[in-house]
Amino acid sequence: MKYFVIGDEDTVLGFSLVGVFGMQATNAEQARRAWDKALEDSQNGIIIITDEVATMIRQTVDRYLFSESFPLVVEIPSPNSKEDRTDLRTLVNQAIGVSL
Repeated sequence: MKYFVIGDEDTVLGFSLVGVFGMQATNAEQARRAWDKALEDSQNGIIIITDEVATMIRQTVDRYLFSESFPLVVEIPSPNSKEDRTDLRTLVNQAIGVSL
């Protein structure tokens, strides 16, 4: 199982440093293309997406969050997010129910 990240340039770069492939998205069209790319590979079991990008394609993200069983979608705060910061490890652990 592989991870795939969709987000801003810094998020994608950061994840690439630990071997996670991803795509940058700055608008809804790029977000849709990145989402489709993530779904092309059946080995992508977890899609990590920043909250700002998820908002751009909210209907699609929510469909997978609430009705699809695979892949697992983990929404993380963007670097510019105003929401409370939560440790990424904690977010992933809560999403998959396993302590990493």
